[in-house]
Amino acid sequence: MNEIKHYDCKYYLNIDVFKGICKRDKVSINADDPACESFKYAQKCKHCSNFSATADNLGTCMNSYEAYPEMNAVTCDDFKQ
Repeated sequence: MNEIKHYDCKYYLNIDVFKGICKRDKVSINADDPACESFKYAQKCKHCSNFSATADNLGTCMNSYEAYPEMNAVTCDDFKQ
């Protein structure tokens, strides 16, 4: 089972590849550490019901468009969690 990590949280602000800052309490955190109790899913393609994985780091959106699982979907009108 995949463990939920900080980098999948909407409150995570990355500084570099390895670390970031929590937008809620301004604390420095490691990207791949387990998420805290304040975790909320970030609006990413992999968290959307329209996304279907086709390979390790690739998928499709609504079975029509290629999409990356880690791509931010904050401006997507079709995003459904």
